[in-house]
Amino acid sequence: MQDAPHNQSLPEIHGSVAVPTASRRGFWRKMVAFSGPAYLVCVGYMDPGNWATDIEGGARFGYQLIWVLVASNLMAVLLQALSARLGIVTGRDLAQCCRDFYPRPVTIFLWVLCEIAIAACDLAEMLGGAIGVHLLTGMPLLWAVFLMAFDVVLILLLEHRGMRWIEAVVVTLVATIGTCYLVEIVMSRPEWGGVLRGFVPRLSGHRASPDAPSDLYIAMAILGATVMPHNLYLHSALVQTRKVDRSPEGLRQANKFNLIDSLFALNAAFFVNLAILVMAAAVFYRNGVVITTLDEAHKTLVPLLGGAAATVFAVALIASGQSSTLTGTLAGQIVMEGFLHLRLRPWMRRLLTRTTAIIPAVLVILWQGDKGSYRLLILSQVILSVQLPFAVVPLVQFTCSRKRMGEFVNPLWVKLLAWIVTAIIVGLNLWLLAQTVGDWLGGK
Repeated sequence: MQDAPHNQSLPEIHGSVAVPTASRRGFWRKMVAFSGPAYLVCVGYMDPGNWATDIEGGARFGYQLIWVLVASNLMAVLLQALSARLGIVTGRDLAQCCRDFYPRPVTIFLWVLCEIAIAACDLAEMLGGAIGVHLLTGMPLLWAVFLMAFDVVLILLLEHRGMRWIEAVVVTLVATIGTCYLVEIVMSRPEWGGVLRGFVPRLSGHRASPDAPSDLYIAMAILGATVMPHNLYLHSALVQTRKVDRSPEGLRQANKFNLIDSLFALNAAFFVNLAILVMAAAVFYRNGVVITTLDEAHKTLVPLLGGAAATVFAVALIASGQSSTLTGTLAGQIVMEGFLHLRLRPWMRRLLTRTTAIIPAVLVILWQGDKGSYRLLILSQVILSVQLPFAVVPLVQFTCSRKRMGEFVNPLWVKLLAWIVTAIIVGLNLWLLAQTVGDWLGGK
């Protein structure tokens, strides 16, 4: 363990990717140079936690929660764009800004919450990858979980090769996931009229049965799986891997191309999640199938869509888990360096995060088996949603501050939109809290 350089986030790759100066022409050359950070971020928007929440939402409520995906994606685009903007303009990531601005006790509190969010996310990635291995090989789920604990080797190999290698591998995995689900949705033949009706907002707190999760609970899980708190810290650091011209024109160029990068990457993730939910509605909800494990989802696809679909499902699940593992490790480094000014070697940071995640996974599998692992996947995403306000409020506060952002401070309409989104996120969490307390008091 050692002190991290004071002014740099991820110092080993800080400013390691050259970009054309603002005065040079060539849109596509600049676009290629700036592209990458948002694609690393977007893999967190299609990890195994997303799979569980999208499949649960589609299987239990049909196409009803499509609008939640749309709203979550719009929030994600806004918040990730603000995160990138903060990192570019200030040269500090969100964690560093929190350490600079807030008192030490508040900083420690925010760090602890962020570590919980990273552990919850890593739990989903590990369980998802383990379930994928279990489905493909027949290996017992518990052994597959232990196997996934050693994926740190992949992290080390890629980090030594530089930022562009990491980005290339992640984009390849994202393309694999997207292709797999394009095949799945074509084979499932959804009812497109129902899909269109799913864009109309409706949420009632309804349960399919007394012991089933409500549509609010699943909506919050989808929100937590889509707008991940640690991704806001991650994006503000990753944009600093580009060697940006610090002139006003250079910063404007960087903001512009990172916004385009975010729009393309996050909308690609949205269509993958939409495909998963639509497939689940078309295959499971339409046939009255209730899914309680991802293993069931895999097996149920065989008679309905054919054996190839089940294999595609497992391969894409492994790809999503591994791609998210890469970015989760980077996020862990960023928050520890930013909040505490301490730095662990990548393999140590990876081992710490995975050890924290593997304990509840093993206990739940031993206690409740595969069904428990599926419920744990969904719970991990609700935990992410509960943590979200503690990352969103500082982000909006900093990007609305002229003292920190100068001429790049959020314009009035962005300020209003950002605080409205923040209020919605906080309000939904309070609603979920009230419903949960009501369930406890009612003995459910």
